Amino acid sequence: MEVAILGHSEMLVALLAFLSIVTLILWIWWWNGNSLLINWPVVGMVPQLSWNSYRLHDFFTCILQQSQGTFLFKGHWFGDKDFVFTSDSMNIHHILSKNFANYHKGEDFREIFEPMGDGIFISDSDNWRNLRRIFHSVLKSRRFELAAKSTMEQKILNGLFPILKNASMLASEVDIQDVLKRFMFDNICLLVLGLDPNSLSPKFPHIPCAKAYDDMSEAAIYRHTLPGSIWKLQRWLQIGKEKKVRKALDIFDDFAEQCITRKRQQLGQSSGNQEELGDFDLLTYFLVRDDNSKDHQGGEDAICTKSNKFLRDTAFNLLAAGRDTVAAGLAWFFWLVATHPFVEKKILEEMEANLREGTGGKWRIFSIEEVSKLVYLHAVICETLRLYPPVPFEHKASVGPDILPSGHQIPGNMKIIYCLYSMGRMEDIWGKDFLEFKPERWISESGEIKHVPSYKFITFNAGPRTCLGKDLTFLQMKTVASTVLWNFSLQVVENHPIGPSVSMVLFIEKGLKVKVFERFGSSNGGNDGNLM
Repeated sequence: MEVAILGHSEMLVALLAFLSIVTLILWIWWWNGNSLLINWPVVGMVPQLSWNSYRLHDFFTCILQQSQGTFLFKGHWFGDKDFVFTSDSMNIHHILSKNFANYHKGEDFREIFEPMGDGIFISDSDNWRNLRRIFHSVLKSRRFELAAKSTMEQKILNGLFPILKNASMLASEVDIQDVLKRFMFDNICLLVLGLDPNSLSPKFPHIPCAKAYDDMSEAAIYRHTLPGSIWKLQRWLQIGKEKKVRKALDIFDDFAEQCITRKRQQLGQSSGNQEELGDFDLLTYFLVRDDNSKDHQGGEDAICTKSNKFLRDTAFNLLAAGRDTVAAGLAWFFWLVATHPFVEKKILEEMEANLREGTGGKWRIFSIEEVSKLVYLHAVICETLRLYPPVPFEHKASVGPDILPSGHQIPGNMKIIYCLYSMGRMEDIWGKDFLEFKPERWISESGEIKHVPSYKFITFNAGPRTCLGKDLTFLQMKTVASTVLWNFSLQVVENHPIGPSVSMVLFIEKGLKVKVFERFGSSNGGNDGNLM
């Protein structure tokens, strides 16, 4: 009898505990009735973020669409601070331009992107201004422009053409996204380091340095989603993904050290005159550059461009930017074009109209002058970057308190994430057809590219930190796009899944499997066609 009473008592306690938990959950649910995300005790809004991590970009887009473009996310009580998400173009104009001085990358950003060292993409204040002056002088130089064109054509001719032709002859499927990543990695290594790693070859070799980049990119998104205290502890203990980051970082540092040492030895055996060294590359440029020259108002550069640390950090930043962003943009471009035959037809018609007389039609690489005339192609690329920006989100930190145009109060040291992916899906920016792939929205009645303010079309950033490589990116994308589409037809493999990856660069998660068909057959003898 006593045992039965004890049993009933325990059941009653368990039932009361269960009802208390249910009541608490219902109360919290009611209390947050007008909120898009539930702010739970202790863990904040993190649970719903975790549940939707597999579709992170679309999840935030949905939240921002329902909250007029700006939303306050409540973090853990025991870890990260609250932060603001925004896709409001006026907020972004305010942050990136009007009140630029109050928003910087911040220490959290530097820690998350630790592998970038002191490179331009994570620098602030005077260091950033000095770096920007240095890179502006070289990226806008005639020698750099010619080198960019030359390396691009070299890799198309000796890398991209053979791979696509081989896939066409064998009637085999190929992951064009992987091809583009390898193509851009080789291309940027040539331009920055003067070295061709030949990752784009028929056997698709494993390149440790390229794999290290992927591992470090994966770690960056991981660090974004975990409380800082947790991933920093893992880094200190060298466990989990942080152990993988350390290994990847060591691989890249060894690669960079070998390239710098080899280049110093080459320069030591020459007169040091860059004009006599043959092909241009940025490593050579900085090693022979006169650090004491005054190339801007305000005095001498405060940065030694010959130090191994500067060269290593520069290489990492430019390789990261030059490989992944362009490759991701092109992958989405080829998917969109392949699934919109009318768009592909119009691109081909425009290219045919702008070919120079007497050049023939086989194995063409369009010249800079020719691609500059391809207005519709430019519009297609803009529309691709609107819907699928290579960098889906960026973040800043406030230096002091501020009030955004949306009315949101911003305290000092508040993290603000602006969502580029979401901005391409805002009706107030692009109209009711914002989800439609519509290149025509970029073309004016006079047949020219419409100007869209950079704080609305934010792919290349805005304000003082507008991307210095914008023109180069368009040149690279138009050159590759026109070359591939003129010489080959790409057909997406049936039932191949397409969706954005949850990563710092917006790749297609499962790659882009295609079948390749030559437009002009093989009678032209491969590389015997005209090349400009």
